[in-house]
Formats: sequence, structure tokens, C-alpha cells
Amino acid sequence: MSDWLIYRGAGAPHDGIEHLPPPPPWRDFDGGPLVAPPAALDPSSERRLGVQHREASHHRPGETERELVNAALYLRRPLLVTGAPGSGKSTLAHSVAYELGLGRVLGWPVVSRSTLRDGLYDYDAIGRLQDLQIARAAPAAPAAAEGAEGSAAPGPDPTDEPGGGIGRYIRLGPLGTALLPAARPRVLLVDELDKSDIDLPNDLLNVLEEGEFRIPELERLGGSAPEVEVLSDDGTRVTVRDGRVRCRAFPFIVLTSNGERDFPAPLLRRCIHLHIPVPDKERLAAMVRAHFGEGAAERYEAVIDRFLDREPGDVRAVDQLFNAIHLTQRAGWTDEDEEETRRRLTAELMRPLDRTR
Repeated sequence: MSDWLIYRGAGAPHDGIEHLPPPPPWRDFDGGPLVAPPAALDPSSERRLGVQHREASHHRPGETERELVNAALYLRRPLLVTGAPGSGKSTLAHSVAYELGLGRVLGWPVVSRSTLRDGLYDYDAIGRLQDLQIARAAPAAPAAAEGAEGSAAPGPDPTDEPGGGIGRYIRLGPLGTALLPAARPRVLLVDELDKSDIDLPNDLLNVLEEGEFRIPELERLGGSAPEVEVLSDDGTRVTVRDGRVRCRAFPFIVLTSNGERDFPAPLLRRCIHLHIPVPDKERLAAMVRAHFGEGAAERYEAVIDRFLDREPGDVRAVDQLFNAIHLTQRAGWTDEDEEETRRRLTAELMRPLDRTR
């Protein structure tokens, strides 16, 4: 294995990220103050990788995948991953986070209504206004209630906090959290970018290039509150200085696409492009071992072969194969009549996605 690989794709955690060389001068960021490290890998990643059953080592990306992941790490560039549904695009982000010890994967599932603001932060202006109104109305309670036994004391006035308490109403999104200044890169999965509105890929350009964004609601405070605590996508309080979030270590960003649309050239220029082909038998066997244990690929070889037996142009997702194997495993079909049931249900579960009947 080449010594230059930080991510080795071996499915075993190691400290390789500590040996990542400095970034190119044009991708060197200086954000602060540094935030605390994220929480450890969450159950979502464990489910995808088979970590719970100690089978993650079976996830062995190909040489091209390993090389391009490392190119993105070295160059501090997003990785645009294209391929058919179920080819392992999203799993790649979880694999990198697990192997390099980069903590919980931040996930941004994109839909047609998604905007750049959704990924960066949310400001609950209505909630803040309601709390302000309640706090200001509290002293006007009837005088008879004053000093009454058991009467409730007025709640804290959010206007007494720095910046009028505005930080309590701002929550960073997954992209905004990924751009927080951290000693190690966060892993962000922007899933199915091709599902977005036509403007989103262009709107991402400046943020991905500059590694920062501004929160106008905090910028307006000026010198009255230079540092404000807000909530991150991790659920922790973090400090934002002068209304600007700028990264220190550029995050490892995986943008996935099922190929339903083309992206603008400026976005492609800012990304490292990786295309994952439809999994072959060897790769499918490794995936099956990762989820069903050693020997599963050999035990269910006939199901794998049936999954691969398709007409040109047929679309199937690996999830369909996993469903068929799990049902076969749990149903315990053994005799001849049950074998026919297994075959029929397997065919239904692995029906090509582009066929309606």
C-alpha cells in the first residue's frame, strides 16, 4: 500500500489524519475560536458499515476510490461522487469518518425545496419575538398577584443576554456546522444534490471556495456582542465571532448524485469527481459479508447471481439484494415448497426499479 494514502479503505480505525500534510496555500484557512471535537460515530454509520458486527473491514473501496478520496483530503476539495442508486456513494463518507476517527457524519439530504440557507443555519425569528413579548408583558401582571403565595416568578428576559439573546434562536445546519473552526476536518454528506433546485449548485460555489459564511442577524449586532453562542447541528453550543463562521480544517465534503442532471462547470471545477460503477460480483460479495457475516457471500451466491442477472438498462439498488438475503435468512425456508416461495419473493424484492410491473 502506498505510503501517501491517509485513507486506506481497510475498514480499521487509525491515526492517519494526524499525518495529513498542510493544505495548499490557496486552501489554507484560519478560522477561530476552535470548537470541541465532535461526538463519536453514531448508529447511522455503524448500520451502514456493519461496525456493530465487526465486519467493517469487508468494505474495501477500489484503488481509484481510495486515490480520489485522498486527493480530496490533500487538496481540501469536495468530493463529487456519482453512480447508480445503491452503489455505495453515501457509505463512502461514513467509511472515511470511521477509519480516520472524524466523529459523527453530518448529513444534509437535499430535496427540490432545499436552499443554501437550509444547510448553513436557521433563525427562529418568530420564536424570539414571542419570547420577547412574553418577557416584556410579565411585569404588567395584576398587582394583586404580587407576592401571592405560590405565584410563579417571571421567566428570564432574553433581552438581558448579550445581543438580546439572539443566539438562542440560531441553529447551524449541517453545512454550517461542518465549516466551524475545528482542529480536524468534519465529514459532511450532501446527499442527492441532483435532486435540488437548479440554483443550489451555483449558490454553493462561494461557500465551498471561501470556506466561510456570514450570519447577517449576528453581524448587525456590531461591537455590542462580538461573540455569540449558537446551537450547532450536533446539539452543542458553539461561539460565533463577529457574525462570521470560517473553517480552520476544511471539511471532507461528499456530494452525491444519481446522475439525474448535469452540474455547472464552476462547481465541477471546485470538486474532485469520482464515479462509482455498478458493483460487480466481488464487491457485492464484500458488502454481503459486511452485513451478514463471514461465509454469507458463499451461502447466498445464488441470490447475488440473480441480482446481477439483468437486462441491459435495468436499474437495481443494493438495498434490494440485502432485503432478499435478510428475508431468506430469517424465514428459514428449507423444503421444496418453501424454496419456491423464496424464489418468488426474491424476484419481487429485486424487481428492477425502472419497471412498474
